[in-house]
Amino acid sequence: MKDLVPQNIEAARKGDQTAFTFLLNFYWSEVYNYILKRSANEADSEDITIETFSKAFSSINSYKPEFAFNTWLISIAKNVHIDMIRRRKNMSFVDLNDEYNSEYSNIVDDTSNIEDKLIKEQSLAIFKNYIKLLKPHYQEVIELRFFQELSYNEISEVLNEPLNNVKVKIMRAKKLLAEIILKQIDHNFNL
Repeated sequence: MKDLVPQNIEAARKGDQTAFTFLLNFYWSEVYNYILKRSANEADSEDITIETFSKAFSSINSYKPEFAFNTWLISIAKNVHIDMIRRRKNMSFVDLNDEYNSEYSNIVDDTSNIEDKLIKEQSLAIFKNYIKLLKPHYQEVIELRFFQELSYNEISEVLNEPLNNVKVKIMRAKKLLAEIILKQIDHNFNL
């Protein structure tokens, strides 16, 4: 199986989806288990692993064959994990720096008002409209994963598909959705 890796990397560079699937299946456990040890969170590990493969497949032409492919994937996974930690850290706390209440710095502001609720509802409606631009099978996995919050295993059971197919489908759906959103933003910006 290991001897098939170089030819699948080369085929993936040419856009061969079967080669992408082979590489995903071959390296999934290694990347997932590495991240699971670092994050100790299964859902985060799945998301990070999917994003890792998405980034790897998007930039596969930058892979240098003198390095092991799994080492390249692990370095991408480390960076994705670090980025996730930074995003959460930046989003989680509000630094008040009040001269009278310095002991209250970094308190989470979880209060919600009517404006926040309206903005959230409008954003969700816009996001759902973007999702409607995807093919139905991608809409379905996005709905199951992010709105019904099913695990990958549960989605696999619901769809009666192998787990790795579900992971690939979600990865592709997220990538296509991101492309749709970026095109729409670019289009609106150029108007």
